[in-house]
Amino acid sequence: MMGFMAREETRTLTSTTARTPAAPGHRNATGGYTASAWRTRLLVVGIVLAALNLRPAITSLGALLEEVRDGLGMSGSVAGLLTSVPPLCFAVFGVTAPRLARRFGAGAVVCAGMVAIGTGLLIRPYAGGTAAFLATTALALMGIAVSNVLMPVIVKRWFPDRVGSMTGLYSMALAMGTATAAAVTVPLTDALGGNWQSGLALWAALAAAAVLPWIPFVRERRGAPAESAAARDGDGSVRAPAGPGKPPLRITRSRTAWALAVFFGLQATAAYITMGWMAQIFRDAGVPAGTAGLLLAVTMVMGVPLAFVIPRLATRLPHQGPIVLALGVSGLVGYAGLYLAPAAGAWAWAVLLGVANCAFPLALTMVGMRARTSAGVAQLSAFAQSTGYLISIPGPLLVGVLYQHSGGWGLPIALMAGLMIPQMAVGVLAGRDRTVEDEATAR
Repeated sequence: MMGFMAREETRTLTSTTARTPAAPGHRNATGGYTASAWRTRLLVVGIVLAALNLRPAITSLGALLEEVRDGLGMSGSVAGLLTSVPPLCFAVFGVTAPRLARRFGAGAVVCAGMVAIGTGLLIRPYAGGTAAFLATTALALMGIAVSNVLMPVIVKRWFPDRVGSMTGLYSMALAMGTATAAAVTVPLTDALGGNWQSGLALWAALAAAAVLPWIPFVRERRGAPAESAAARDGDGSVRAPAGPGKPPLRITRSRTAWALAVFFGLQATAAYITMGWMAQIFRDAGVPAGTAGLLLAVTMVMGVPLAFVIPRLATRLPHQGPIVLALGVSGLVGYAGLYLAPAAGAWAWAVLLGVANCAFPLALTMVGMRARTSAGVAQLSAFAQSTGYLISIPGPLLVGVLYQHSGGWGLPIALMAGLMIPQMAVGVLAGRDRTVEDEATAR
């Protein structure tokens, strides 16, 4: 598939060069870059390998959370804090990515991000103590955060005529990395003698492999697209400068913007609770550790096909509320199953919760539909994602606290199901056919 993509990209870049001559590796009139066939293939490989590394640090830990807690003497509350670290790091470190890209180049920052991921994953199992484990986890997540923001920028920069296909390849690789880490971490740990340190550290090898294809792009420091003419928000989107007589959109005046931000935050809360705790829920119900990892993998891999289906369906509907409700009902049934018969219907609950977690591509689609202009989309995207990640931080921590103090999963599951109700409500509000420009300018 990558070979086909590379040939397709090479043809595109060649035709672009024919229209507007440019030296290899320099920008042409379309804003893209010319490149030789090997360089295009190398970049495609780099994008895929980088995407594969953007979630294993989280899902591999979820699969071995019980062993990590026992090995470090970690309380349930601290384990909950650990599962809250990813959204916090994404909100904090992701903001620095555009500034770093302007100074050093996007390729160099992604390369450094892969180094940070590999270093953090290699050191954290052997750092000794809970504080050091949290610190090295934050180092890996810092690399994930900056790479997460810049990968769409790189796709747009080097593949301007194939943004859809490259984004699809990138999204599929991200979902596959998420699911694979959840599925194979426990079996690989058992194969390595049952040592949880080795089971976590082995994912550093994947990050090390991802460093190599980015090395040739480290020296390209110039040309982060549109950054010289527009500010880039923390999520990687471009905030176009206001034109003469056009003040920036006051996005906080829009009810739809707030509804989208809360919807994004609640779906992110559900996703990080699932990644951090679902395997443990199944294990506590008597499901073997390896099977629990596979169940988490099933939940994560549901995002591969549905990430393509849901956005297309959403754009054909004037109101996205029915999709929001369908995903929410799927989540409620899944949580009810976890409460009533976690082991007996484990595979069904994993599938249903995987469907519910596909609220993420729906949220991104609605961001593009709820603004009339590209500048509005950029501002709405930045507001919804930054606010949403902040909203999602307490959820996994609260689940850990409830689990520790109640001695079971009844209250945590009730919390998860309870959060699904406001998620459905604000999702329906966000899905209405209106634009933030109209709401933000209304008095």
